[in-house]
Amino acid sequence: MNNVILSVKKFLKSEDGPTAVEYAVMLALIVIVCLTAIKAVGTNAAARFNQISNQLT
Repeated sequence: MNNVILSVKKFLKSEDGPTAVEYAVMLALIVIVCLTAIKAVGTNAAARFNQISNQLT
């Protein structure tokens, strides 16, 4: 039990926890930006294909 308490104290004193949280937040923001960009490109591509399809008929 003493080892667990020492491990928790060591983890709380180290700066690995906050660094990991910062990286997780940055990764989440990057994913959101990428998904938004992919959605915009998909929407624009679909609109363009529909426009070309309408011109062909």
